[in-house]
This record gives sequence, structure tokens and C-alpha cells, in this order.
Amino acid sequence: MQIKIFPDKGSLSRAAAEHAANSLRSLLREKTAVRLVAATGASQLEFLEALTSAPGIDWSRIEVFHLDEYVGLPITHPASFRKYLYERLVNKVGVKQFHPLNGESEAEVVREQVGRALLSAPVDLAFVGIGENGHLAFNDPPADFDTDEPYLIVSLDQACRQQQVNEGWFPSLDQVPPQAISMSIRQILRAKEIIAVVPDARKAAAVKACVAGPIDPAAPASALRRHAHVTVFLDKDSAASLGPQSTAQFDSAK
Repeated sequence: MQIKIFPDKGSLSRAAAEHAANSLRSLLREKTAVRLVAATGASQLEFLEALTSAPGIDWSRIEVFHLDEYVGLPITHPASFRKYLYERLVNKVGVKQFHPLNGESEAEVVREQVGRALLSAPVDLAFVGIGENGHLAFNDPPADFDTDEPYLIVSLDQACRQQQVNEGWFPSLDQVPPQAISMSIRQILRAKEIIAVVPDARKAAAVKACVAGPIDPAAPASALRRHAHVTVFLDKDSAASLGPQSTAQFDSAK
């Protein structure tokens, strides 16, 4: 795992977008089509804005898979991750192949259908974040590190649901759906490269647990340390609990 720390969220997002753009350009030079998993949420907004503005990426040759989605939430809802990806990525840059997780359909059917498409070929690149409770996608603690299923139907814990309220996606806790369709931990780790974008002080405890603590289902994103090609982009606030080692990394990333 490579950790890069930046002065603020803006510089973090620009650096992560530059890294992602370079990876995509390289893949597109080598392959006729590239398979990408895209994350959503408040942490990804500036990153996706910078990435979709990057030149030299033929998005028509990039097949996009959806990381997670709420069960039962209509696409018209402001918190819909399908809505988020259509507006901020798919329609914006002209992605021709997108596999959305339709939370309004029968969840088990959607899980199986998109899962089959995902397993049909290797994934080249995955964008992820880390939740305040350490979740990876919607795999809340204790996460299932063992299942080989590409997607799971998961129950969201209170910390995860409260984060969605705090970020302004829902007006109250009782309006946050209790379940979601989520890519599994093992499936995320099947991507050839993973880029984690994790800004903000509210993520500091989770970052410490996942980066510096044991690799454990209690800290789901700690599983990223089992992958050979992961880059985690932090700002000084999200890295604040990492201790003295973060200072040198922060200085080198400026």
C-alpha cells in the first residue's frame, strides 16, 4: 500500500485524478477496452470533477461498474448513487457501457445480473473511499472477508447511516435505507489497481484503524493492505491520527 498525503482536499483530489488519468491512459494504450469500478459519495466529488476534466481519455472505451447502491431508493432521490454516477461521470464524459445497480428492482436479481457481468472479465481499475466506520463500499464492520460473491445484499449499521445524514444526503436517520447492494471485499481486491480517495478529519480514526491497525473485518478497509497495487490519497486532516510518519509523507507529497 502506498500512502500519499496532501495539504488539503483540493490538492488531494487533483493528485488522485492525475494518477487515475495516467492509469487510464496507459491502459487504453494497451487495450481496446478498459473495465473500471467507480465509487460515489461526498469524498469523491472533487476527484471525479478533476478526472472528468482530464484530457486524453477515451471514455467510450471504458466500461464502468457500480460499487454500491441503496435498496429501494429511486433514481430521482438526491442520494441515489446511480443518479450521482450518471450526472458526474457516465453522461458527462460519454461512457457507453455502464452497469448500474438498480435499487428499485428486486435486489437479489440485480445482484446476480450485475455480478455475472462483472465476473465475465478482469477489472482493471477500482476507485474506492473509506467510511467513517472503516467501511469499504457498503461493507460495514464486521465485513465478510471470505465470500467470493461479487455483490452482496448488506444491512447498513447506524454509524454508516448517520454518516449519510451528516453529509446531507438524507434529512433524518429514519429516511436512510437500511439495506444496500454492495460489491464484496474480495471482488474489490480482484481489481488490478485500486485508488482510494479519503479526505476530511472525520475519516481520521478510520484511516488509522485501516492503515495502521490489524487487518481485520472490524476495520473493513484494512483489507486493502492485502492488495499489491493500492494507492491511498489522504489530506492532512484524514491523516492526522497516523503519527509522526505522516509528517514526512505530507512533506514529500506537497
